[in-house]
Amino acid sequence: MKVRVRFAPSPTGPLHIGGLRTALFNYLFAKKHQGDFILRVEDTDQSRLVEGAVKYIQDALKWLGIPPDESPAHTGDYGPYRQSERKKTYEEHAMRLIHEGKAYYAFDSTEQLDALRKEAEGKGVKFIYNHKNRDTLNNSLHIGSNKTSKLLEEKHPFVIRFKSPPNQQLHLQDMIRGQIAIDSNLLDDKILFKSDGFPTYHLANVVDDHLMAISHVIRGEEWLPSLALHYLLYQAFEWTPPKFAHLPLLLKPQGKGKLSKRDGEKGGFPVFPLSWGESIGFKESGYLSNATLNFLALLGWNEGVEQEIYSLDELKQRFEIARVNKSGARFDIDKLKWFNHHYIQQSSNSFLAKTLQNQQHTLSSFSLESLEHFIGLVKERETYISDIYTNNIYFFEPPLTYDPKALKKQIKEDTSDLLSEFATKIKNLAVFNTEALSNCLTTYCEEKNTGLGRIMAPVRLSLVGELRGPSIYEIMVFIGKESTLQRIDNLIQHTS
Repeated sequence: MKVRVRFAPSPTGPLHIGGLRTALFNYLFAKKHQGDFILRVEDTDQSRLVEGAVKYIQDALKWLGIPPDESPAHTGDYGPYRQSERKKTYEEHAMRLIHEGKAYYAFDSTEQLDALRKEAEGKGVKFIYNHKNRDTLNNSLHIGSNKTSKLLEEKHPFVIRFKSPPNQQLHLQDMIRGQIAIDSNLLDDKILFKSDGFPTYHLANVVDDHLMAISHVIRGEEWLPSLALHYLLYQAFEWTPPKFAHLPLLLKPQGKGKLSKRDGEKGGFPVFPLSWGESIGFKESGYLSNATLNFLALLGWNEGVEQEIYSLDELKQRFEIARVNKSGARFDIDKLKWFNHHYIQQSSNSFLAKTLQNQQHTLSSFSLESLEHFIGLVKERETYISDIYTNNIYFFEPPLTYDPKALKKQIKEDTSDLLSEFATKIKNLAVFNTEALSNCLTTYCEEKNTGLGRIMAPVRLSLVGELRGPSIYEIMVFIGKESTLQRIDNLIQHTS
C-alpha cells in the first residue's frame, strides 16, 4: 500500500511553529517511503475561521521547502481538500451510522446539559453522556422514532452522537508510544454531526482519512485522547484504520509547559514561521528556512548519532518515526541561533545578497555584485540575515555618533592633524584599492615615525563610529574615496 500522510490544520489563525514541525515530520515520513504528503484544510468550525489563514499555511510550507503533493491549490484524485466542500459526504456517513444503530439523534439543550453537569458536580462526580445515562436523556434512543421524526420535521436543533460501546477493553497501537489500553466505559458519546450541516472534527477526520487513502496519521499528542474514539469509528464503518503516531509537544525554553505565543513575546523570539499582524515571523526575523528546518527536525527526533547538521535530502533518507521521542522537546532558541549562524556561513554570497536586497529596499540601487562583496566581508560575524545589514549599516550610511570610550582612548592632541594629513595622502592616490590604501598608510606611518594603530584606529572610528568591523581598506574601497574623505573630516570636526 502506498504511503499517504496528511497535514490537516484548521485555518483559525497563523500556523504555530509546533504545527510546522508536525507538517515537516509528515513530509519527511512520506518522502522516506516514496509516498504523498497532503495538505487538507479542516474548516468545519465556521465560527472560528480567519481570513488569509489558508494562504498563510500554504506560504509557510513553501517557505520551509516542504510543498504538499496535493492541496486546495494543487488538487489530486482525492479532493476536495477543504472540509467545508465535503459536507454532503459527512452527512451521508452520519446517516449511515444512524441507520445501522451506531449513532443517534440528541435534542438536549445547552441548559439541560448544564443542569446535569451541575447536578453531577454536586454529587462529587463528573457528568459523562454515555451508555450509563443515554437511555434516559432527550435523544432518539429514549423518546422513540415517532417523536424523533416529529422533532426533525419541526427543525428542532439536534446533534448526532456516536453510540460508544460499553464494556470493551480497547488495545490501540501508536508508532511512537507503543500499545495503549482504554476502557470504553470511560468514553463519552461524542458529537459527530450538528444540525447546521457541519460535522465535528472526529467524524470529518476519520471519513476524510479513509476516503483519501491515508495510510499513516502523524499528529500532535493533544489528539491522543481522541484515538480511542477514532478507532471505534473505523470499527463502526468496518474500515481498516491507518497507523497512528502522536508527536511530543514543543515545550517552553525552560522545559515546563507547552510553547505558546506568549512565551515568544516574553522571550523576544518568534513562534510563527511568517509574520502575522504585529507578530514577527522566523523568516522576517532573519532566520533561514534551511536552518529552521534543520532545527525543527531535531525537536523530538534523533537519529542516535552525534550529527546535528542535516540537509533536507539527508533528512528524507534518514528520518524514522521510531526514532521520535515520547517526551516533549524543549524549544531552545539559542540552538536555533547556532543553526542559523552555521547556515549563513554556508550560504552563498549571491543567495544572501538577493535575500537581503528583497528585505531591504534601500539596497535596491546597489548591484548584486557589490552586495555579494559586502556580505563576504561581514557575514562570519552575523547570526541573522537582517543583522548583516543592520549591524553593518556603516557600509551604506556614515556614522551619526561615535563610541565615547573609543573617542577618549584613541583621540589624542595631534590626532586631528594626523588624520588630516593622511586624508590628503588618500586624496592624491591615483589608484583607490585595498593594496594602494594599505601601502599609503604604511608609508605615512613610517614618515611620521609612528605605529599603524595611531592612525588606523581613528580612521576606523571615522568610518564605523566604533572600533569594530572588517579591514578598514575594504570599507574605504566599498564606500569610495569621496565618502571616505568626508567621514574622516566628520570625525576631525567632531573632535576639534
